[in-house]
Amino acid sequence: MSRAVLQPFEVYQKARVQFVQTVAELAKRPQNIEALQSAGVMSLLRPLLLDCVPSIQQSAALALGRLAKHSEDLAEAVVSNEILPQLVSSLGEQNRFYKKAAAFVLRCVAKHSSTLAMAVVNSGALEALVQCLEEFDPSVKEAAASALRYIAKHTADLAQAVVDAGAVPLLVLCIQEPETTLKRVSAGALSEICKHSAELAQNVVDAGAAPFLSALIPHHDAELKRSVCFCLANIAKHTIDLAEAIVDVDIFPKILYRLKDTDPGVRKAAATCIREIARQSQDLAKMICSAGAVVSIVDYINEAKGDARLPGIMTLGFIGAFDEALAMGIIAAKGIAPLKDALIKEPDQSVKSASAWSLGMIGGHSADHSRAMAEADVPSHLLAVYKFPDSSEDLKKKSSQALKSILQMCTYLPALEPLISEAPPDILQYVLHQFQKTLPNDNAAKKQFVLSEGLKKIQEIKANPGSKLRQYIDEINSYYPPEIIQYYSAGYEQQLLKKLDDYNAD
Repeated sequence: MSRAVLQPFEVYQKARVQFVQTVAELAKRPQNIEALQSAGVMSLLRPLLLDCVPSIQQSAALALGRLAKHSEDLAEAVVSNEILPQLVSSLGEQNRFYKKAAAFVLRCVAKHSSTLAMAVVNSGALEALVQCLEEFDPSVKEAAASALRYIAKHTADLAQAVVDAGAVPLLVLCIQEPETTLKRVSAGALSEICKHSAELAQNVVDAGAAPFLSALIPHHDAELKRSVCFCLANIAKHTIDLAEAIVDVDIFPKILYRLKDTDPGVRKAAATCIREIARQSQDLAKMICSAGAVVSIVDYINEAKGDARLPGIMTLGFIGAFDEALAMGIIAAKGIAPLKDALIKEPDQSVKSASAWSLGMIGGHSADHSRAMAEADVPSHLLAVYKFPDSSEDLKKKSSQALKSILQMCTYLPALEPLISEAPPDILQYVLHQFQKTLPNDNAAKKQFVLSEGLKKIQEIKANPGSKLRQYIDEINSYYPPEIIQYYSAGYEQQLLKKLDDYNAD
């Protein structure tokens, strides 16, 4: 073939190579995206996916992936230009570089919404991606696992589609591969599948994933440890049986060591996993406590800040709610102080709400539990949060419930007296109820109630006739001689002065 004939083809090929490589490079920078879109880049790249030169196909796919990653609108443009069927049809035939680039495009389209993820599924991509999980090249497996992860994350139906395509057993094999990045992405994909329902989580357990995930808890890679702990949490959260399946693969005590990990994300993921197990049953909560989890969780809450404290705070609440022995174990482990600190100092209202809830779960079992709360001055802080105007409705509700739960068991009267002046009527009736129950059987307390001016304070309360509050005030007054009650009643000074005037007049 003559040089004159070949030359234009070579020039055309060089131009195509330069075009796709330049577009792929320009697509890296967000400021270029609008201009590329205006120039009709999608329609220009589409035919290049079927180019006879493999490197041009790969660069075209890479450019499309970067564009789709940038925004949902561009991802929708990839779908509307019917690019997905071309990518999928070539996935099983092209080389590993093209497969990685095509999987990247599918991932970037699927990540934005369930609608776009469904478009990827409808293009037949799942079967092709699952086949890529069986490739020899680990980077191809990683790209496919990442795409499957972004498909599965949106809805239970999409996750089920990934399961039905046969992805789970292959993802379990992938977490056993030596490459850390492949382990990381595969664990993340399994986690996204598990989170939706017990049935999907059971699929992952049945595929034998749990022992291999457990073995990765002490791994050196922080991102992998996070993915593993969240995956275990997403399995355990659904049912007691699934939580027991996770415990049975010996995650304790090694997951407790992750609460001291150098990476904050790993610490939070480990605390989340422990929380999901603790909430399932009393037996699991006891098992966690026997493994030393309470002290570890208390230390975690002390060291963490912000919403990272949340899983630890809730773990103590779930454990403390089951029975008084477990709650007393939390008190013995000095768990009240960090919960109170979070209630007072954390700006996030969800953290405050969780702290209030946990304090109520721990402190409402018995007089001993509530006394520990009272001695730590928890009731006054719960009351302050409840009365604070900027507290959310949920925080007010949780604080009120916790306060009532503690007050109903509290017989440590010195801690209750300050609340008489501060509590609104709906809380005050719980406070006075405790005095009404305790004072008749404790002469020392009865005397102290007078000396501390508690008796005087309740005479100043304006309670409606027939109300619970009025009933408790009247019953407390009945424990004292009428002269003492009269002495502290409103207007008594004026009565004395009148008697003095009458005496002087005589």
